[in-house]
Amino acid sequence: MNVDLDSLQLTPAAFASPPPKIDVGARLQALRKERGWTLQQASKHSGVSTSAFSKIERGELSPTISTMQRIANGFGMDVLTMLSDPTEPPSLLGRRSVTRAGMGQPHLSGSCENKLLCSDLKNKRITPILTKVVARSPDEYKVWPKSDAEIYIWVLKGTVVVHSKLYEPLELGEGDSMYYDANTEHVWTSKGPEDAQVLWVLTA
Repeated sequence: MNVDLDSLQLTPAAFASPPPKIDVGARLQALRKERGWTLQQASKHSGVSTSAFSKIERGELSPTISTMQRIANGFGMDVLTMLSDPTEPPSLLGRRSVTRAGMGQPHLSGSCENKLLCSDLKNKRITPILTKVVARSPDEYKVWPKSDAEIYIWVLKGTVVVHSKLYEPLELGEGDSMYYDANTEHVWTSKGPEDAQVLWVLTA
């Protein structure tokens, strides 16, 4: 397919517009029903308990990014595609995406304030996320998430403590980074008076 690049009017204002907010629960319910799955079948495919899946659909539980990753894998798609408006047209080949400072598709959980970066591109091989970690204790997590993803984390500000069922708690300060498999239950907390800010990069 030939594309006339000169005809594409890409203005700075287009990049600066925040993406529409997606109702996560309604979106997951729609995807589940498209597949003809019961809650039990969705739980089996994703590894997320039936009770938790039901609460997410009803808006009673805000899932962590790791939980969303597991659900997306169960649906056979990446997180951003799962959270995108299905009526949006597909991206062109030779694609690129810009996220301006302070922008990004928000996804809030009780422990983190996440912004999904470059969220207009679907079916990416990686998922970049800018996160403010607001939790101060592992007890603030209802569930310790895990997923099949591999994750890279770079601490931009503050101090993050990574708690794992496999390792002792690990402190990461500003400028520190880590690459790890997320298939063991783990959570993150901030240490100190300020909320830590981190950049995550998750494999699809």
